Amino acid sequence: MASRSELVSWQALENSAQKMAQTHLKTLFAQDDSRFSQFSTHIPGVLFDYSKQRIDEKVFAQLISLAKECDIEAWREKMFAGEKINITEDRAVLHTALRNRAHTPLIVDGENITEAVDSELAKIKTFVEKVRSGQWLGYTGKAVKDVVSIGVGGSNLGPQTATEALKAVVDKPLNVHYVSNADGVQIASVLNKVDPETTLFVISSKTFTTSETMTNSKTAVDWFLNSAKDKSAIAKHFVAVSTNLEKTAAFGISDENVFTMWDWVGGRFSLWSAIGLPIALYAGFEAFEAILEGAFEVDEHFKSAPLEQNIPLIMALLSVWNTSFLGFDSQAILPYDQALHMLPAYLQQGEMESNGKHVTFDGQTVPYTTVPIIWGMTGINGQHAFYQCLHQGNVIVPADFIGSVKPQVNVDKHHNILLSNFFAQTEALMNGVDAQQITADLAAKGKTPAQIEMLLKHKIHQGNRPTTSILLDTVDAKAVGRLIALYEHKIFCHGILLQICSFDQWGVELGKGLASKIEAELTDDNVVNEHDSSTQGLMAYYKQHRTQ
Repeated sequence: MASRSELVSWQALENSAQKMAQTHLKTLFAQDDSRFSQFSTHIPGVLFDYSKQRIDEKVFAQLISLAKECDIEAWREKMFAGEKINITEDRAVLHTALRNRAHTPLIVDGENITEAVDSELAKIKTFVEKVRSGQWLGYTGKAVKDVVSIGVGGSNLGPQTATEALKAVVDKPLNVHYVSNADGVQIASVLNKVDPETTLFVISSKTFTTSETMTNSKTAVDWFLNSAKDKSAIAKHFVAVSTNLEKTAAFGISDENVFTMWDWVGGRFSLWSAIGLPIALYAGFEAFEAILEGAFEVDEHFKSAPLEQNIPLIMALLSVWNTSFLGFDSQAILPYDQALHMLPAYLQQGEMESNGKHVTFDGQTVPYTTVPIIWGMTGINGQHAFYQCLHQGNVIVPADFIGSVKPQVNVDKHHNILLSNFFAQTEALMNGVDAQQITADLAAKGKTPAQIEMLLKHKIHQGNRPTTSILLDTVDAKAVGRLIALYEHKIFCHGILLQICSFDQWGVELGKGLASKIEAELTDDNVVNEHDSSTQGLMAYYKQHRTQ
């Protein structure tokens, strides 16, 4: 299989990158008054502006040519049709089927999975309504007041991101607490806040063997039984999202209280499935459905929009352009709405676990940089933390700025102040401030020529820092679905463009396996494995000092 770097469009982009490196964004805007209308697009609920990226008409056309040469449309059809594009695990990739609001049949391995998904959603709805209405009673006959969601990775970040996003707009929420870390501090802190008589635990693990999740779950059940004293009471307070009915039954969870997953859903793409049960319990099933509907709208856009107006594809092309051609090795995710404060962590997992690979489909070493390092935080807080580096550092970090037109909660002039910062930062990152402007400003403030000379170079901002702006109408359940689905399809496109297997995670599996072996050594002195001197020394120090 030929490397992407051998494609005509790839080589054309390499030439363009050399020229664009010498071109300032200010110049591009000065040369074209229509730049915003040319390099922005809109779908219901979302304005996507990429005019502050370091591209021109020629580069954009070359990027679209790259997408065509990579046969992106055919790969898209394969994914939606349920073909096994997860080639290293021989699995379909069908998180989109979980939110198929058209309910069109989709046959995979002889089964209409649309029917299976609809059936599971109906089961979730019935359960959620029973819990939220107070009909589901604990072992002492009391209704549920708190939900503790135990999971890690995709079983945690997706639901927690969504519930945090909806906090300010949910009517009559249940208290939902998330536990993911194996550090006992987290589970102990949560258990100190809740009452065993009125707490429901949701354990999310496809195999029901995930070490961190099962460790926390055992601690939770021990804590619960310390009060309930009867193992049969577990069935009233513990439910699971899993495919392993044998292990869930052994844990004490009734089969009817196990919600299923499928092997064609990767963990980091699973919030649309029963993994999203904590979202529905927190916000109500209607809100969960609205999230699915928002994502479905984006699925339809992704399937049907021309490549030149296809937002997820453009997002991926810009990431490839910035990372593999311009050499920018990281990307910041900067939501300005507090509701989206967990989005950077969620997308960090989504992008880096998917496309943080070093070989192509056929196992050849990739000759270009693949996924950028994804990081970020809420924009206002970031402005007082790391924006200094974004503006004047000797690294260039492309950034996605994400905001909303209407606030979730309208407090005086807060939203105008919030958005004024959003708009000002993207403009400042683009324009910068040159020596002439600084000299004039300092002179107007009465600084002497000597003072100006001393300060000048410290105050120069080179600008030319690329940003994308994403404006949501508001942050509601549909918007959450739309936003996450946009990034999911971006991840898929990015993988296809770079010949990366986006839907496995062998790096995660390696660490899990080694941890399991080392855990046995830490708990049993008779178990000895071979390690390097550093690991051996660390383990010995830990074992020597842990009881002192």
